[in-house]
Amino acid sequence: MYLTKSFIPILKNNPSEAKIKSHQLMLRVGMIKQSSAGIYSWLPLGFKIMKKIEQIVREEQNKIGVQEILMPTIQSSEIWKESGRYDDYGEEMLRIKDRQDREMLYGPTNEELVTDIFRASVKSYKSLPQLLYHIQWKFRDEVRPRFGIMRCREFYMKDAYSFDISDEEAFFSYNKFFLSYLRTFKRLDLTAIPMAADTGPIGGNLSHEFIILADTGESKIYTDKEIFKVNSDDTKVEKKSLEELRTKYENFYAVTDEKFNKKEFEDKVSEKNRLITKGIEVGHIFYFGDKYSKPMGASVDLPGGKKDFVKMGSYGVGVSRLVGAIIEAKYDDKKEVMKWPISIAPYELSIIPMINKNDNSALEKANYIYNELIKNNIETIIDDTDENLSSKIKKMNLIGAPFQIIIGKQAEGDLLEFKETGQESKKLKLEEVIKIIKKEKAKN
Repeated sequence: MYLTKSFIPILKNNPSEAKIKSHQLMLRVGMIKQSSAGIYSWLPLGFKIMKKIEQIVREEQNKIGVQEILMPTIQSSEIWKESGRYDDYGEEMLRIKDRQDREMLYGPTNEELVTDIFRASVKSYKSLPQLLYHIQWKFRDEVRPRFGIMRCREFYMKDAYSFDISDEEAFFSYNKFFLSYLRTFKRLDLTAIPMAADTGPIGGNLSHEFIILADTGESKIYTDKEIFKVNSDDTKVEKKSLEELRTKYENFYAVTDEKFNKKEFEDKVSEKNRLITKGIEVGHIFYFGDKYSKPMGASVDLPGGKKDFVKMGSYGVGVSRLVGAIIEAKYDDKKEVMKWPISIAPYELSIIPMINKNDNSALEKANYIYNELIKNNIETIIDDTDENLSSKIKKMNLIGAPFQIIIGKQAEGDLLEFKETGQESKKLKLEEVIKIIKKEKAKN
């Protein structure tokens, strides 16, 4: 991609209305544009990153046997009245009427709708477990949307739902998602801590939030520093292995402020290991048994002719929110440098040639390098504008391709000035650059 041909409307300065790093960067490099309060258009750069995050989330859901469906954004109010949540949910729910005067709503979540789908199709315990997910837009009418996409009204989300015959089997499903989330965030180069949390309007008595550390986070967290040493790499998708993994995490004190108990914290965590900081919620999982299946009549036939209501859980990841969360974790606002994880980078390498009106050699060299990189499936962008080299580097530091090739006075012969974004440069041949990038891509 050539910068002059791309739709990346970069601003010279941070917009005054943006107060946190992610909102500032996303507006400044033209990743999003506000449509109305808490609602944004996603422009090519931001949309590309979000779709790559979506694909990683999808792949990790598929690995544990979750089947993808797609539910509509608009739901009937009748199923919410069945579950008892229509009046309880509050003003965050956008209620509307169609031309037949039927009450509808823009879905803030999908427990009712997926239960309705399940009960119409599954009648026997032999068909369990069932794990279903979709990735769809949601709407919650926040009273005070702020911080860009971090607390907005319309957002893109993966939500999954499990249906099991018993609590024991349901906990197995719950633990599958627990592991899947750890693997997902690791592929996004994030360290996410699972923390015991309140269930809120979703309901139930078992819940974990997955939190990444960030100074701008809205959640205050209390944890033991030793929790960062837990390794999930060798965990198998088996009951015993998954139970052991969750137990390892739960042996450490790790809670959000809603569940914080000062005495318990001080009793369980040595003073040197206490960590009190802020974090951003990037995922939330819930187990709520028959909270929805019972009032909605979602039961299955058991051996011996009896019926029982299925046990359910739900599992959410904010796909669009993760774009902002990764910026909060990775962006150096003092140096004005963003380095995206290569797994989701909009471009894997940027070429920055010093263009002289009377000499096209740098641009010709950039074009040759570009073509070689494309042949090797390396996503590349060239800054082919006629700005000075310093301005170009600043611009590409904001766009955040993890690697850069600078074609300036130091580019001689076969050696290229190559660098990781934000780091010192070194002289390498193009073949060596390609090997480095391929090696990094292979890790994901």
